[in-house]
Amino acid sequence: RRPPPPQSALEKVVVQEGLSLPQLSGDWFLVGMASRCSYLAEHSHQLEATKMTMTILDGQSLAISTFRKLDRMCWEIRQHYLPAQTPGHFLLKGHRKSSKVDVVVGEAHPSSFVVLYYQKGHSISVKLYGRSSQVSDAIMDKFEQRVRAVGLSEDVTYYFPTYGFCDSADEFHVLD
Repeated sequence: RRPPPPQSALEKVVVQEGLSLPQLSGDWFLVGMASRCSYLAEHSHQLEATKMTMTILDGQSLAISTFRKLDRMCWEIRQHYLPAQTPGHFLLKGHRKSSKVDVVVGEAHPSSFVVLYYQKGHSISVKLYGRSSQVSDAIMDKFEQRVRAVGLSEDVTYYFPTYGFCDSADEFHVLD
């Protein structure tokens, strides 16, 4: 007999109970992120203020527009999160089958913050978004607890600038 497959870190994540997706609509600011991504580690000194606008489509999928600077130009990155079978779980499909990302809405208080989990293959990352670019110490503590709960640590946790946000991008700086 083969041993059962190891439980994925996302399977341990508790989804926010009674989450109403329309409450998540609107602007969110990326406050912090925990990830073992080597690119992030090597370029953490170049982190840019990042703003996300979430729109609920058809009552169940999410249209995400992320605004950030790259080479001093504002870019918009558009993504479509499709609903998965479980409430609070979404699928972000890439161009290749291997590039799919599972997304889970962990804890969310729609007026102040949301914690999102992303898993691609065996790699997991956790993002903290706030309704403003700065959140309370209590919210920061919750985020750090969630990070440790999926096996990540402070040395792979990064905090983003609280100024210099982009609100829009021209049509030449949009990635779908």
